Parts: sequence; C-alpha cells; structure tokens
Amino acid sequence: MRLYLINPHNPLVSLVKKSRWSKYRVWKPLGLLVLAGLTPPEWEIRIIDENLGVPDYGVLPRPDLVGITAFTSQAPRAYELAGEFRGRGVPVVMGGVHASLCLQEAMERVDSVVTGEAESVWPQVLEDARQGRLEPVYAGEFVSMEDVPPARNDLLTSGYAFGSIQTTRGCPLDCSFCSVSVFNGNRYRQRPIEKVVEEFRTIRERLVLVVDDNLIGTSRKHIARAKDLFRAMIRANLRKKWICQATINMADDDELLMLAAQAGCKGVFVGFESPTEEGLAEVGKKFNLLKGRDFRASVDRLQRHNIFVVGSFIMGLDTDERGIGKRIADTAERYGVDLLNVLFLTPLPGTRLWNQMKSQDRIAANDFPSDWRYYTLGLPTAHYRNFSWSAILEEMNTCDRRFYSLWGIFRRVADCFLRRRQPLLSLVSNLSCRNNARMTQEIYGELNLLRGGRMSKPAFTRMHGQSLESSATSGFSRSGG
Repeated sequence: MRLYLINPHNPLVSLVKKSRWSKYRVWKPLGLLVLAGLTPPEWEIRIIDENLGVPDYGVLPRPDLVGITAFTSQAPRAYELAGEFRGRGVPVVMGGVHASLCLQEAMERVDSVVTGEAESVWPQVLEDARQGRLEPVYAGEFVSMEDVPPARNDLLTSGYAFGSIQTTRGCPLDCSFCSVSVFNGNRYRQRPIEKVVEEFRTIRERLVLVVDDNLIGTSRKHIARAKDLFRAMIRANLRKKWICQATINMADDDELLMLAAQAGCKGVFVGFESPTEEGLAEVGKKFNLLKGRDFRASVDRLQRHNIFVVGSFIMGLDTDERGIGKRIADTAERYGVDLLNVLFLTPLPGTRLWNQMKSQDRIAANDFPSDWRYYTLGLPTAHYRNFSWSAILEEMNTCDRRFYSLWGIFRRVADCFLRRRQPLLSLVSNLSCRNNARMTQEIYGELNLLRGGRMSKPAFTRMHGQSLESSATSGFSRSGG
C-alpha cells in the first residue's frame, strides 16, 4: 500500500525567490511526520512538502491513499490537489485546523475528513482505507501527549534549515483571534520530557523550531516543567540551537532564562499584540495587561541571556486609530525588540473574532473557498472599524519604513555589538526584514482592494503567483504565543 502525505503550498506565500536563503523560510510539516510515525510498516510513505517545490504528480507512482493537511490559507490548493487525485480514482483524506473548523466545506471536496487531533483515529483511517470503506468523518479527540509518537524526521532530510519539534499542546490564554484553543483546547498538555529529548536526537538539523504555541506555559507548575525540560536537554548535550514562542512572562524568572539559554535557546517570538491597554483588552491578552509590567525591562532580561526577541503586533483592532503604524513601530523601538513582525487582524474560522465579524458582516474576503488563500495574516481580509483598506495598508507601510529604517537598523546592530549579542546576525536579519517590507510595499502599491465597499476581485487576481509574506513560512505561526 502506497501513502502520500502532502503539505500544499499557497502561491501567495513566497516572499523570496528560490535562493540559498529559502531554506530559512520554510518549516517542516511536523503533523505529517507524526502521522507517519503512527503508520504501520506495510504502508510505503512519501511526504511531499510543496513549499520545497511542486512535483509532477502525473509521473509519480499512483498512491492508494492521499492525506492532505492545511492551514486556512492553504485550503484552496488542498482542494485542488484533492480534485486531481480523486479524478484518478485515489481516495483523499484531509485533516488539520481548517478542515476541522470548516467541516462541511471540506466534506464536499474530499472523501474523508479527520477533525481535531488525528493520533486517536489515524490507525482506524488507514485500516478502513485498506478495506475500501472510508468513513466520511473521523472525529479525533484530545490525546495524551504520552501517546504522541516521535516524528519520522528521516522522511524529510533536506531543504530545511530548521528541524521542528512539539513539546506541549493547548493554550490557556484563549485570545480572541487565536484558533489554538479551539483546535487543541485550553488545557495545557505536556509531553514526557524523556520523549522530547529522545526526539531531539533524531533531528538532523542543528537549528530547531519548537512549534509549541507557548513553550513555558502560564502557571508555576508549567514553568517548573519547562525548567526540568531545559535541565534534561542540558544533560543530554544535544548541541542544538532553537527558537520558540512564549508570552512575556518568560522574562520573569531568571533561572528559567539561564536554563533556556544553556539548553540552546537563541530566539523567542513574543506576542505583544497591541501598544495600548484597550487593544490588549480587546484581544484578551491577559498577561500583557498586568499592571506595572515594564516591557523594556522584560525584553532586556531576555537579551542579557543572548536570546533574540521578535516582537509581534496586530494591526486593525477596533481600538486602533490613525497613526497606529507609527505607534507600533515606536513602541517596538521603546521595548528594544530585535525584530518586529506586524500582522493584519485576520478573522480565522472558528475563533471568537470570526464569529464577531461575521455577525457584523465585516468579512470582506468572502468568496469561499477561493478567498481562503488571502488569509495569510499578511493581507487585510476584513472591514476595519477605523480604516479603509488603502489607509490600513499605508499604516503598515509606515510601520515597516519607520522600524526598518537604516538608522533604526544601525542602532540595533550597534547595541548588539556593544553588548556582544551577535551583531552580524542582527544586521543580516534586519536587512532581510527591510527587504521583505519593501517587496511587500511594492505589492501593496498595486492593490486597489476597496471599490464601493466591495472586494475588488481583479486586484486580488493580479496578485496570483506574486509573493506576500505569511507568518507560516517567514517566521513563527501566529495562532498563539
């Protein structure tokens, strides 16, 4: 039996032409590698990540089953692939967050849908496929992290700068824009430390992305577990450098930071979300609302342990007003972050934000499933309370130009040099982000996204095949953190 597991690409999500740097912009499809670890040996497995290149499926050996995963922005391509294989008589199973939260849509386009966490049902899916009796839906349940098998890293051995690993699932913060709590739940589940260390050893790459939406958690118990994990990684002498996502409370514990640095932590993605208390309240970012928190001091503590800080903000909140681009850039400068990542407020299916905007008829990109491709977080897809689309695009351009000005980059690189914090890395990463921002501005300049209050389809069509940044390939997943 032959099984293809496919991670579809999105033509809009490719900020840089193929080059030696491309491998730093894509992450391994970890979910598919985990499912491969649950697949019996009688199945011949091939994992295809279209972000590395789209193969000629017509010349590949015909599979007996195709499994496709997809974030929302990948859904149109996933359905296109499903149609191609089903046209050849090959059954197609689809899973992932989008299929789980848009079940009826997915069921109309594939043979079977796996909702939720697939580990609990994948063996049954394979057996039913072997018997030719696939069910329309398999409802996955929240699994014990003890039951998560090691990822089959041996199936994708080249094309990536970063390996990937997951140590926890679920997020108790429940931010309004985030689909993590919907898909993985609010309960914070930790994988056994010995299994994490064992899987780390199987990763070929020296650089690793820890895909947890919040590596250290929020409670004392969570943080104690994170410390134990870091101690185990230090004892194992893994010789890996890794980056992660966490809330700003990571900076509150010096012992935690010391252990993280010794275990190989080189960067952390922190969701600051908004420069205003009103904005933080709107999205439900509880930790950032704590009175008396000095964000500059928190960032400085992380940096003293030689950990780069990427600050993320969201633009387009109902509480945002004209000048928000400048305000975000100035706030990021004041906090002292090494890099800035600003995303448009994007209503993802299943979130409270989606329900709110849908009820208010504020979903602008709404020709589904085709328009899902624009839900990259790098394009405005909604009607924003205080901005026309041209106005919010200009706010984003202002933010990028201000933070990634040559003078701003010089200050950050000089600070790294004086503090012996890898100034060359700072220079390269800042110049790369500046270049990305300029390319994005050129694309924005071609857009006329709002005509008479309705979507301009021709403007979007002209973008097909062009590049636009998405957090899914340019940095960290912005579903939480």
